[in-house]
Amino acid sequence: MNLIVAIDEKNGIGKNGDLLCHLSADLKHFKEVTIGKTVIMGYNTLISLPKSAPLKNRTNIVLYEKDIEIEGAVVVHSVDELFEYVNANSIEDAFVIGGAMVYATLMPYCDRLYITHIHKSFDADRFFPEIKDSEWNAVDVSETLEENGIEFHYTTYERK
Repeated sequence: MNLIVAIDEKNGIGKNGDLLCHLSADLKHFKEVTIGKTVIMGYNTLISLPKSAPLKNRTNIVLYEKDIEIEGAVVVHSVDELFEYVNANSIEDAFVIGGAMVYATLMPYCDRLYITHIHKSFDADRFFPEIKDSEWNAVDVSETLEENGIEFHYTTYERK
């Protein structure tokens, strides 16, 4: 399993149910990495998406404790149910896409992290777990990019 997220200098990922900033290059990067893949998210992440709808051209799995139906998505109610679904459907290239609780819960099961490091701190209320050097190797680091006065770069980590 993989994970993809944009984090600021203090590991902030969001505020009031929204992204900390909108970087069109990062949104394009997210789409390129996840298109045609399976994405796993919590309910709050789903409702933060455009039109509160599942992402197009991806298999959407929503990890949510309540028993609801979401058109265009599979709802699972626990980590065990998530893995049962993933294994039963032979899903190999899944991406955890948020939010904070889902990242914290599923990061221990991930082999690869796709992190956009934003070179700025924001007033965040949701945070990403620490990426510990003892557990992860940076295997690919992009050049520093800039958009709207905000610098950022992409790093891919693999579990040691």
